[in-house]
Amino acid sequence: MKLQKVLNLFNVAVYIRLSREDGDKEESDSVGNQKKLLTEYVSRKDELILYDVYIDDGFTGTNFNRPAFKRMIKDIEAGKVNCVIVKDLSRFGRDYIDTGRYLEREFPELGVRFISITDGIDSMKQAYDMLLPIKNIFNEQYARDISKKVQTAVKTKQKAGEFIGAFTSYGYKKSPVDKNKLIIDEYSADVVRRIFSLYIKGYGKQKIAKLLNEEGVLCPSEYKKAMGLNYHNPNRLESTTYWSYSTINSILHREMYVGNMVQGTKHQRMRSKQKKVDREDWIIVENTHEPIIDKETWEKAQSLLHKRTRELDLETNKNIFAGFVKCGDCGRAMTKNMWRRADGSKTYSLYCGTYKRNGKQYCTPHTLPMAVLEQIVLDDLKTLIQNVGDLRELVSVQHFSASKMKRIADTELSKLRSELERVKRLKQSVYEDYKEELITKEDFLSYREDYQKKEELYSKQIEALEEKKNASITDDVFETPWLKRLLDLKDIEKLDRDIVVEMISEIKVYENRKIKIIYNFSNELEHLFSNIYSAEIGEKVV
Repeated sequence: MKLQKVLNLFNVAVYIRLSREDGDKEESDSVGNQKKLLTEYVSRKDELILYDVYIDDGFTGTNFNRPAFKRMIKDIEAGKVNCVIVKDLSRFGRDYIDTGRYLEREFPELGVRFISITDGIDSMKQAYDMLLPIKNIFNEQYARDISKKVQTAVKTKQKAGEFIGAFTSYGYKKSPVDKNKLIIDEYSADVVRRIFSLYIKGYGKQKIAKLLNEEGVLCPSEYKKAMGLNYHNPNRLESTTYWSYSTINSILHREMYVGNMVQGTKHQRMRSKQKKVDREDWIIVENTHEPIIDKETWEKAQSLLHKRTRELDLETNKNIFAGFVKCGDCGRAMTKNMWRRADGSKTYSLYCGTYKRNGKQYCTPHTLPMAVLEQIVLDDLKTLIQNVGDLRELVSVQHFSASKMKRIADTELSKLRSELERVKRLKQSVYEDYKEELITKEDFLSYREDYQKKEELYSKQIEALEEKKNASITDDVFETPWLKRLLDLKDIEKLDRDIVVEMISEIKVYENRKIKIIYNFSNELEHLFSNIYSAEIGEKVV
């Protein structure tokens, strides 16, 4: 009886969220009120043990790109938490698709109990509520309506030259008497002036970043945190707490420093990533605040920015893995270095981009010879192909009903569409790697072309699968495009760029030559054949 009681205990994650989109409900749904309600609920239940409180204050519910939510998911995956409690569904999320994915699939698979107090939902005590998707749809529609009203009001203020945003550009702060007006923050403004001065004198962006790091000057994100601001940059690696090439580059291009209010540079729709807005559509109002940089200095810097370009090294050996290999610890792209052997021949190795640019105090080398990486990936792919071949023999004796095949086809289509969106994001990320000089222009152009081909491939696969589903879904499951292509590679002896692009999503490199290969089709393979194939394919650790 005592053992049974222990087994029924739950480590609880209390999740709290509040954002501007909550409108008139802000007072009743305040962080303090939510925390009081949720912690009191936990204290009344003998089987519930509070593990931690996760608070996202000022983050939208229309997506799950929130720091506290991500931390909670990591704790769940680590086995530290097996119960999540929220005030209501809208606090968890307003996107009915992603919310449903967590509640219907992710949490049940991880053995996580979910409780929404005011909705009367407890996944342990009741079956799945058929009305739950409808509740989520209403939550999303509410968010859409509020978002439109907020956006209209925001644009009106922006066109009037008022500052709208939670955080100002580095070098400025909000006026204590008018939060829509910018005033100079003298400490950070001096750093901005110095950056422009050094650049005009001939210092490179990376050299400026290195100099500021050596002097212990806090980078913009860390400075804002030191000022007591709850700042989080979703576009920046969490481990990047120092000045970098991209930070300096961003400051040198920021027109705000000459006294012009520049807003509306990015736009975000629900369930989508922020997208850059064409410059002609930006909202720019001149002379709205005190300038940090005079116009002469600004124009000199902009002239230099347009003149400085890198020469192409046409002799550089192409890296078939470029854009796919990341440091497993800091997340930065791995860079390629060439070495000459005693006999004069060339050999290539990969190094962590953070270590290469900023030194050992920020990350370790993660050195991996290219030849070793190629052999590891080739051997692993061969093993995977062999396993799939064996699996095919098992599946050949299985009989799938038409309804089951339809569900499989629908799942496959969903995954293909997700992959298509992922490839589009990769095109943007490889451009960021190019901007930070982690890859050459030649490689950038090549990778962009690869991703374009992959976009076209996925689009064709989606079209073909939709036609196939509508015509007949009783064909062999191994005729799905990705699986058929995998089997076509059974005699593979050498890797090339096309195979890497087609097969691999990402490769993470750790110290001591340990790597993690994440395949494009890993989730599909697990989903389709989990009933007869128990080995983990998703993230193979080599």
